[in-house]
Amino acid sequence: MTRRQELLLGLLGALLAFGVCEAVARARIVRQSYLPPASEVLVRAVRLAGDRAFLDGVGVTLRAWALGLGLACLIAVPLGLLLGAVPVVEAAVRAIVEFLRPLPSVALIPLVSLLLGSGTGTEVTLIAYACLWPVLFNTVYGLGETDPLAKDTLRAFGFGRLAVLLRVELPGTAPFIAAGVRISAAVALILAVATELLSGFGEGLGIFIAQAQTATDGTRDVLAGVVWAGALGLVINGVLVGAERRLFAWAHERPDVDGQSARGRQEERV
Repeated sequence: MTRRQELLLGLLGALLAFGVCEAVARARIVRQSYLPPASEVLVRAVRLAGDRAFLDGVGVTLRAWALGLGLACLIAVPLGLLLGAVPVVEAAVRAIVEFLRPLPSVALIPLVSLLLGSGTGTEVTLIAYACLWPVLFNTVYGLGETDPLAKDTLRAFGFGRLAVLLRVELPGTAPFIAAGVRISAAVALILAVATELLSGFGEGLGIFIAQAQTATDGTRDVLAGVVWAGALGLVINGVLVGAERRLFAWAHERPDVDGQSARGRQEERV
């Protein structure tokens, strides 16, 4: 399937969902106070683009998203390279990693709030914790998938461990790291909005949605905020996918021995 066909099918699906929501609301199958017509929600979402205070809140959310995601990558990539390259270290920390990984970030909000207070630090910490795992495990997995022949060739020519890591293992792992970052980017946006929603005060897109929930007839604003969150996620994912295709075209197009591309194996693993 070509990219144009994918875009057309995606647009068709979005138009179908829009039409269903509009028809259900107009037919009053659901009370409009609970589900306003999709057209009204979309108009409200467009009008919010001219609201300076709302855009400032979106900027606060995006700043926390970027800081949390960046911090996660700074920790996860070196740690993943260490765990993947040194089996003794990986075996030593495996139990700790498997204990921490299932803990949901949202459940840590009370603890982190007590330690760091209710501010950007708490939000960034929770985002970084949630985003750490996809990048970490993709890095470890990608390191294990590096071509052993290339590594053995460099060693045969006298290259040391660091040279093999920088010349072969890190470039070969880069597409897997990029896939982990793309997955974590979506997780980071979810955590940014959810943390703001649960905190209930401050600034941000989640705060706008939380405040709209308590307003009289605020369902339209709630859904307009949700539309903005979804649109941000769509744009972020599109940018990261485009960057992956440009930087790692060889990894997306080269088939594996079973006919599956490297990208397909990465996403299947995650």
